[in-house]
Order: sequence, then C-alpha cells, then structure tokens
Amino acid sequence: MRLLKGKLRGMSESIRTAFRQQAAFCRASGSALTCEVLEALADVLDPSTRTGRRILDWPGDPMVDALMLRITGGLNALARSGREPELAKLYEARTGEFHAVLKRMLEKWDDWLFPWLDGPPQTNEVARAAVLWPGMLEIARRFGPKMEWIEVGASGGLNLNMDRFGYQLGATRSGDAMSALQLAPVWEGPSPVDAPVDVVDRVGIDMQPLDMSDPVIAERMLAYIWPDQTERVARAETAIIIARAWPPPIVKGDAAELLVPLLAEPQEAGRTRVVFHSIVLQYLPPEARERVRQTMEAAGARATADRPLAWLSMEFRDKVPTAELRLRCWPGPAEEITLAHVHPHGAQITWVAENG
Repeated sequence: MRLLKGKLRGMSESIRTAFRQQAAFCRASGSALTCEVLEALADVLDPSTRTGRRILDWPGDPMVDALMLRITGGLNALARSGREPELAKLYEARTGEFHAVLKRMLEKWDDWLFPWLDGPPQTNEVARAAVLWPGMLEIARRFGPKMEWIEVGASGGLNLNMDRFGYQLGATRSGDAMSALQLAPVWEGPSPVDAPVDVVDRVGIDMQPLDMSDPVIAERMLAYIWPDQTERVARAETAIIIARAWPPPIVKGDAAELLVPLLAEPQEAGRTRVVFHSIVLQYLPPEARERVRQTMEAAGARATADRPLAWLSMEFRDKVPTAELRLRCWPGPAEEITLAHVHPHGAQITWVAENG
C-alpha cells in the first residue's frame, strides 16, 4: 500500500511539473496570463474534485495529450461565458489572486469543467496562413497559378480561405488587399516574390471537423486561444466571418486513409495539387505519420510536369521552440527544402530559401 501511494504521489508530481513546463512555454510564447493560470493550477490541483483527480491521475503523456491546454481552454470558456464575473475580472486584469480564484472555480464548476478534459484542444491558428502563403507563392512561381488544395488537420477550415486574406511579407504586398483580414508578421530575410494564386479546388481533412457556422462550436474554438493575445482572438473572429461567407468543405476522417483516394482523383493538366498542414504531425501516431509519408511518395511518383504535386508543411523539428516551413515537389529532386524558420503561431518568419 505504501508503495502504491508513493507511485501515485510521483505521478501527480510529474503532472504538476508538466503544468510548470507548459507555463514556461506559454510565457516564452507571449502569454503571461496563461503562464500565471498554469503555475497556479500546478499548486492548487488536488483530488478533492473530479476534474483535479482526473488531471493528477492522467494515464498518458500530459505534454503529448495537451492536457494543460484542455483545462485552460475550459477555464477561458468559463471566463468568456459571463457565468463567473470574478474569473472574467481576473482574466481582464491579468493579475490578482490566481490561486484562490482558480481553486474556487475548480470546486464550484467541477462538473462543467470535467468534459473539457475529454479531447485535445482544437484551434485554427489564422496567423499561420502568413507562413503558408509565401510557400504557396513559391509553388505558383514554380508551376503556375492554378492549384488544388488539400489541408491535413483543417479543424474549422479557416486557413483554407487563406487566398481571401491580405499579406505584408517584408517588402512584398500579396493576397487580397481589400480583405477584412490582413496579416503582417515580423519578417526577416529576403522578401518573397509575389505571384498569382488561383485556387480551383479545396478540401480539408480532420478527425473532428469544426463547423464554424455553429456559434457554440466557434466559441469553443475561440476559448482555446490564449486570452491575453487579443490580436489572435480578433483574427480568428474575422476568419470565422469569412468562413461563414465561403464555407470550406472538410471531410471527416483519418488523414492517412483519406489522402489515398483524394490523391488518386483525376487531376487536370496545368493544375498543381498541394497538400499542406501546420503543426499537425506531432498529434499523429508514428505509424500514421509514416503512412502519410508513403502516400505522398506514391502520389509523387505519379506526378508529371503538367500535373505536379507539392507538399508544404509547417511543423516543429527536433523539439525546438520554432517551427520550419518546408516544401517538397514532384517531379523533382528527392528532397524537401527548408523555406523558413517560423514562430509556431505565425508571428515571425525568417525566410532562408533563395528566391528565384
């Protein structure tokens, strides 16, 4: 019995450590408020509530499962809902008695918060479009403007409308200058060469697609955005309005399975088929990532000069805090090139590829 208690105590301490590690990451990523919330939760979580007990007894890897962001999403949703003025005031002030207030919220809203632990956060980071778009410009420069887009991990499909956004990319102005959504990340390195992009077809894939026409679902997605990053919230709200005007088609299912028939569909000459994703692969099991790679390789082997294939990915590499934008094209050399080093939320882009 003593051994079992010691083991359980060790598990709960590892969970608290994960909360503090996530807090440090949030602070480094520009969300001091989320950092404060996580640090306080690391101290006040206890097994007296169902929510606290489930968190402290979490059977999986809390970092891989994004456990910490599940509960912060629930708390932010509670603050945004107006049900708890005390919590909303704390979030608005971004300072105060985090320990005492959060402990009360965990006790009072235990049953309401508990379901927020059921699944990982689903966000749709709109600023990542500013990372993906210069990749699309590079593809257009190589193969021409007409493209068919397939987004893996599309969530609510907000970035499937990236051709309806405007961009300031270093010295380059691109996209829709009249769009209500304008993105201007901090840019380092040579500015990309602008090019026309004509999206003739688009589709997303997601295990749990989010219907942005549903206000409840849209609000849940907004709750996962760190609340003190108000520009991110505003961008998402604007992108939701655009998605309701031009709803992107999203297929529900496993990307490793659905990519096979989608890539096997007939492709008109003069169109480039583009598979893209942003911060998705880390959430797939290793075997699924390998199946995606094999599917892309097989489709690439069928690609021709007038029916090319491009694979554009924004993903973390080697557990560093920045992500990389990479491009692989078929037909072409059997290697992917790194286009840029980027902030995971798209706030900063360091372009490293040569612009042709």
